[in-house]
Amino acid sequence: MEYSHRYRAYPTDEVAERLEYQLDVHRQLYNHIRWDYTNSPEDEKPSEYDQNNKLPEWKRKWPIFSKLHSKAAQATVARFHWNLSNLSKKKEKGYKVGRLKRQTPRDYRSVTYNQSGFDLDEKRGCDRFAYVRFSKIGWVKIRYSRAIPDRATMKEVTFKKERTGEWFVSFGLETDDADLPEKPDVDSLDTSNSVGIDLSILNYIHTSDGKTVDWLDLEDEYERLRREQRKLTRKEYGSRNYEKQRRKVATVKRYIRRKVLDYQHKLTTWLVREYDAVFVEDLNVAGMLQADENARNKHDAAWRQFITLLEYKGNLYGTHVVQVEARGTTKECAKCGVETEKPLWVRKHSCPSCGFETDRDANASINVLKRGFAELGMGWPEDTPVETVTATDTTDFRTVSASHVVETGSLPS
Repeated sequence: MEYSHRYRAYPTDEVAERLEYQLDVHRQLYNHIRWDYTNSPEDEKPSEYDQNNKLPEWKRKWPIFSKLHSKAAQATVARFHWNLSNLSKKKEKGYKVGRLKRQTPRDYRSVTYNQSGFDLDEKRGCDRFAYVRFSKIGWVKIRYSRAIPDRATMKEVTFKKERTGEWFVSFGLETDDADLPEKPDVDSLDTSNSVGIDLSILNYIHTSDGKTVDWLDLEDEYERLRREQRKLTRKEYGSRNYEKQRRKVATVKRYIRRKVLDYQHKLTTWLVREYDAVFVEDLNVAGMLQADENARNKHDAAWRQFITLLEYKGNLYGTHVVQVEARGTTKECAKCGVETEKPLWVRKHSCPSCGFETDRDANASINVLKRGFAELGMGWPEDTPVETVTATDTTDFRTVSASHVVETGSLPS
């Protein structure tokens, strides 16, 4: 399993200057890689392997590139081709895409050292601090808030400068699957220890066993963001006051992102601790954001990020996490399977065929649970009627508050 640990970094002024320099040279290399690729004939576009082989020649021709660590330079080549691959995948799915843009200093904010060129010294620091050495740069102090697990292998290290001016260091880690907790036997799963999750609109999630989890209240944060953005529009672009205000805007945006991410960590931890199997919809998030006026709330929900965290926590805690086809979960009756069209404003499911009535999101979550069982090759338990999976009276749903999720999902210190 691959995952990462991220730490706040506190470089000295001298080291920060070297970090900035390396960032800029890597940005120039990235733009040169892009130029080399763009100006090659259509039938002779260079591969990642081809451009890696060109690095020694480029270093001789442009000595500035020789100031980069070889593995870090190769990681920059890989970064370009990874971006190129993602662009091609979007195009294959029907999205309108352009070309990769030239990177400006404001856009290019991270550098990765792959396999070598870095060291971690956990003993040099004190009071939960440690030091990371980057080749061509030096030692960088980090707040070592959690130790790297002994069973994990460090595959790469990335340093990044956020728009707020803060520095961070991330370790790309890999753990052998044999060292992870064993997941429960599929035959032991039933509706009492498994749950289907509908990613909702009125609530953050709705579970098949009758729980709803509140949305995170971000209205105060968005009001503050609007105030800071209005102030930014009144500053002269490029001036020192503009730059100071731009950082304030970036700080508020960062706070919102962190608050959402922290909430998702607590929520996903709570789910994988509570259940042996969690089934969730495989959503087309980009399409949903373009679909209607509720795009900002959906963006706040960061559902793709939520699903990624859920899968990661499932491996970490030994819980089955399975994505299922999302299409039709709202329309299809959880009891008889008949599909009924429902506009967004209709919040109740009432089947014209069998008469089954429940909350719209409850119906969808039961369908997710049933599809999850099918995905694992299991049948729907015949002795468990749909009505007993969740309450059919919407007033009886048990609401799980955001504060409860934060409390129960927090890891012990």
